[in-house]
Amino acid sequence: MKSIRKLGLSSDIALLAVILLLVEFVRGATVLSFIPIFGEKELGITLGIIGTAITAHYLTDTVLKIFIGYLLDRFSSKLIVICGLLISLGGIGLYHWGNNPWIFILASAVYGVGMSPVWLVCLTKVNTEQRAAQMGFLYTIWLVGMGSGPVVLNIVLDYTPHLAYALLLGLTAIALALSFFLPRGRNSEVSASPVPFKEQFAVLRERLSAMKPLLPGMILQTLGASMLVPILPKFAEQSLSLSSGQYSLLLLIGGGCTVVGLVPMGKWSDRVGRKPFLIVGFAIFGLTLASLSMQPGVIMAYALAVILGISYAAVLPAWNALLALYVPPAQKGLGWSLLSTVENIGVLIGPIVGGLIADAFSVSTVIWFSAGLFSIIAIVYWLFPARWFAEK
Repeated sequence: MKSIRKLGLSSDIALLAVILLLVEFVRGATVLSFIPIFGEKELGITLGIIGTAITAHYLTDTVLKIFIGYLLDRFSSKLIVICGLLISLGGIGLYHWGNNPWIFILASAVYGVGMSPVWLVCLTKVNTEQRAAQMGFLYTIWLVGMGSGPVVLNIVLDYTPHLAYALLLGLTAIALALSFFLPRGRNSEVSASPVPFKEQFAVLRERLSAMKPLLPGMILQTLGASMLVPILPKFAEQSLSLSSGQYSLLLLIGGGCTVVGLVPMGKWSDRVGRKPFLIVGFAIFGLTLASLSMQPGVIMAYALAVILGISYAAVLPAWNALLALYVPPAQKGLGWSLLSTVENIGVLIGPIVGGLIADAFSVSTVIWFSAGLFSIIAIVYWLFPARWFAEK
């Protein structure tokens, strides 16, 4: 609790952080391990279908973001989080009949419904003075969940897929139960008389117009990352010759370095500025990803995972602090949901593109393609004038 107060976060963020941790643990375990590994090895479906299931998950998450953000500016965040998690629990339940590929895709889509509210509620709690540092804290929670989820599930899947499924179902139920203890009320910065949606959207459209040069980067960076999701387990097995345990350790190392680096990198970018962190972070990420595709040994692969984790830690707080400049203070729910929707365009396309490229060529081709995108993003941000990254 001391560290939470030091970062200037309200006390109710502690419970939200626990719920976020559980939600992202299940999401990471589902998207990075359960869908690709269970789908291929237990159901025998292609990487293209696996990519479609992952896209279906992010599609519902994305489509609902603006709608949920609008509701968060008007109704109790507690009610919205409860409803979302209840629907997501139903999605996890549908995996019981996942031997049918179309039901498997449908389960992923329904599961995506409840993912948006928790993260958006957390974003509305971030204050102006310590944006990057607080975003670093939230991303630490997010990454601990996302990183540990697939690691734990990989180990469980080695023993029994049924136990892995029960774990996903049980943790989602616990997150739902905890959500009933959230405090009532809307975002404290929202006025008692909500601004009509038409007026809110006009303000947000003006902000989006102002950040127009940044929009391609928003889409390309999520495209580059999400392309990797359906092929990572197969890439680790085929190109890196890693066992399931070694792959889990690789994820743990990369994710751990990101978690350790998020808060200090966030504070550093608050002092130094966002542009250097974005340029250097994306450039190193792209070059390291390309190096990973050259089939290094196990020790070198672990070393590259460390570099990937640190570069990711440099990018995340700075990028989200930059986005926060374009969110109207009185419309945080709708503002964050709209920006997240734009970002998720790449997330929707990426898994399908990655799966299709892997089916047509190889998993290594996907890695090279993704590395190229991150390198291009670094060059584009380097060419941007500093004013695009300054306070509005």
